[in-house]
Amino acid sequence: MGLNQHHYEINVLWTGNKGTGTSTYKDYGRDHSVTAVGLPILLGSADRTFHGDRERWNPEQLLVTALAQCHMLSYLHVAVLHGVVITRYEDTATGTMVMNRDGSGQFEAVTLHPKIHVADPATEELALSLHAEASAKCFIARSVNFPVKHVPGLLGITED
Repeated sequence: MGLNQHHYEINVLWTGNKGTGTSTYKDYGRDHSVTAVGLPILLGSADRTFHGDRERWNPEQLLVTALAQCHMLSYLHVAVLHGVVITRYEDTATGTMVMNRDGSGQFEAVTLHPKIHVADPATEELALSLHAEASAKCFIARSVNFPVKHVPGLLGITED
């Protein structure tokens, strides 16, 4: 058991009732809102494949997003611990979900593609190696039951 606990509370409100509730699979909308005290409303829906609104975030995107955010925040922390100064970080994360014959599904893997820029080129190799430590510290990656892979790289930018 951990040394201390942190609790998170959000509210999800389904806004997709078109007047007949869930009378049939196609008769209800997947739109919903997610709120938390002090934060802007997040508009959600299902993936377009599941009759959702492509202009709203879906749970699958949010899962991949949570993994990418958590890794970035863990990585920046680890960089500080090792004296590596990161001046830019960006990531294009991808996830693969598979559907089962019974209609259920699950993610097979998520791959993060973090690209960094370091202040001192002499620390590039160390900086790239720190992704493994960051992954081990990422709360979200430690909580999922599929692999979270990393393909780190360097950004070819110059500082102004």
